[in-house]
Amino acid sequence: MLRKPLYPPTSRYWQRTLRAVKAQALLVGTFALLTSGAAFAGPCTGAGATPNTQTKCVTAIAITGSPLVSFDISWVNPDRAEYYLGDRSNAGIDIIDTKNLKFLRTIGGFKGVVLKPAPAVNLVDSNHSGPDGVVSHGRWLYAGDGDSSLKVIDLDAPTATAIKQTIFTGGTTRVDEMDLTTDGGVLLAANNAEDPPFGTLFKANFDNNTSAVSILSKITVDSKIMPTGLGLSIEQPVWDPTTKRFYVSVPQINVPAGCTPFAAVPPQIPCAGGLLIIDPTTVSKPTAVIGVYDSGTNTGVLALNQCGPNGAAVGPHDNLLLGCTPANLAGSTSTLVINAKTKHFLNLGGITGSDEVWFNPGDNRYYTGSSANPASLGGPALGVISGETNLLIETILQGSGSHSVAADARRNRIFVPQVVPKCTTGVCPPGSAGADTTGVSAQICGTTNGCVAVYEHDVDDDHDHGDHDHGDHDHGDHDR
Repeated sequence: MLRKPLYPPTSRYWQRTLRAVKAQALLVGTFALLTSGAAFAGPCTGAGATPNTQTKCVTAIAITGSPLVSFDISWVNPDRAEYYLGDRSNAGIDIIDTKNLKFLRTIGGFKGVVLKPAPAVNLVDSNHSGPDGVVSHGRWLYAGDGDSSLKVIDLDAPTATAIKQTIFTGGTTRVDEMDLTTDGGVLLAANNAEDPPFGTLFKANFDNNTSAVSILSKITVDSKIMPTGLGLSIEQPVWDPTTKRFYVSVPQINVPAGCTPFAAVPPQIPCAGGLLIIDPTTVSKPTAVIGVYDSGTNTGVLALNQCGPNGAAVGPHDNLLLGCTPANLAGSTSTLVINAKTKHFLNLGGITGSDEVWFNPGDNRYYTGSSANPASLGGPALGVISGETNLLIETILQGSGSHSVAADARRNRIFVPQVVPKCTTGVCPPGSAGADTTGVSAQICGTTNGCVAVYEHDVDDDHDHGDHDHGDHDHGDHDR
């Protein structure tokens, strides 16, 4: 496929990008001065909270309960002014008020942190921990757990009785990332750690007052594309209301044939990443097997260029931003933008290593949880990308565990959870040996307990951190 640029850059955004590069050079110098033993005067200090970025750290919200050692995906419903985090350390979904910026409650009942057996040293077994993926529509929140179950939560119910259904998908590992159709009626969730991995299509609750979620079909990928026994995966789905398709990031596929998964050195041939495209109206019951991409139906698995993706988000002009990462494709240095209709694409340089990615229609920007951004590009970062020009605006240093991000489109607030510092001596909290190694998260939080950092982009540049209402964006209900 020939690379065709989506949009020519404008001088205004090129100037922003140049300024961001210069700012990043200054940040790296500041980052080198941080130590894990530094004293903390309060939140939003250090290299992750410099004043010369457009996206500014405004506060850090502490989570009631155990320190944040492990979390997964997050979500915002701006209509309810609520942020949801899959918090494994507290075995539940944390809820934060995005208008008043305060912690509300944790809805428990999940597996929590599961540790890897010896000889692993106190590391989290993500494949069996939970909660993991999370998505919401209206009063209904859906979350995956480490026992291959989907939990359905009524946000209008008291905490003790909020879980209304637990539905098992038939695997032995976690139900991970997921997304919903615009009307909240169909949900696609990925069992990413199964071998082979599979997706489950559910009939969801729409705006109903009672929960009646049920499984519609199990979706797998043709074994020629994703052979068993290689540890391949499927990751974040996203619903595109224009093409009426689910687009699912696939870290690696068997393309070219005979490639070596996770290849790092020649003569090994690295495997390409893929994009799994699903039309929910045509998958058969009770199982469906998806093959190679068919341009006539706009379904199937499409091989990608220079990208092994984890995250996915729908932005303007029916573009998809995919969170590429070196963990899936060694040497990755870019993020991929691909059009859902034409499949024209561009490789955006300067940021990679993303897990969750998010599009915020309130300020027309993508935000990336680039926790695996390599040192050559500045290290772990919150990436900020223009939705119009697809140019990198700025990167903001983050702790090494900051892989999750979600934004409130009404208030242009961006939420980035931070883990505790890495623990190497003394009595360590379970799982903390794999936590932040940079010192940045503790500086942002103002404590060593972890937190949810809150950034804000004031599009009017009036420095008013109140309730910037930018219209009825329904981002929390469907597309990222």
